[in-house]
Amino acid sequence: MGRVSGRSCIVTGAAQGIGRAIGEALLDEGADVCFADINADKVKQVAEANAGRAAQAGGKVTWAEVDVTDRAQVRAMIAKAVAAFGKLDVKFNNAGVNKPMNFLDATEENWNFIMGVNGLGCMIGMQEAARQFIRQGSFGKIINTASIASRQGFDNVAPYCASKWAVVSLTQSGARDLAKHDITVTGFAPGVVATEMWEQVDQDLMAIGAAERPGQAMEEFSAEILKGRVARPEDITGTTTFLASRDSDYMTGQIVMIDGGMTLV
Repeated sequence: MGRVSGRSCIVTGAAQGIGRAIGEALLDEGADVCFADINADKVKQVAEANAGRAAQAGGKVTWAEVDVTDRAQVRAMIAKAVAAFGKLDVKFNNAGVNKPMNFLDATEENWNFIMGVNGLGCMIGMQEAARQFIRQGSFGKIINTASIASRQGFDNVAPYCASKWAVVSLTQSGARDLAKHDITVTGFAPGVVATEMWEQVDQDLMAIGAAERPGQAMEEFSAEILKGRVARPEDITGTTTFLASRDSDYMTGQIVMIDGGMTLV
């Protein structure tokens, strides 16, 4: 039996990168998983590609299109997962965006876009998952994706840093408020991870003059990693599966750093 057998989970931002890896790792450990993303075509393909994986481990898989900043869509996503699995046990608020801009050039539009998805989207996801757990009258887990940027500010991604600090604060606030309902709230903070999102960030940093060549930004960031290399998505999923499993049922209000020793706090 897998570590999360019998647990039904939603993972947002699951069409690629860390989100997809989280969902696939949960399937390998026997969970039912709803892959959710704003990119409907891509997340549907991901879910369909994992049908065999789910069946092999004894779980189920479905997918949902969702804009995490739209409460009605978040509710519909949860309803779809509950209809497919019968209940909800674990909600990963993983969807996130970044758009680097030098500090003096950062705009209200940039701030609102990033804070909307990363901050407001996290809060709505927490609230609606908690309401579902309360309706069920059952224990539930909320797991949020923070970042090394939630522990220190970087000059050309200030709104992103602020949004991930917000995730930490929401995790702590939610943990305090929801404990009375037997709901735990935790999170994890990845460092530099080789994903599609980092490829886009790399291009954006060159566009604003913060890097001169492809790969430079990742090289410079990774120079401070004690493990000596950037992370792969599978370096993250051991911790995320642990957070979703019964092994961490007594944890709440905590953010687990998974950055290879880049940020020591």
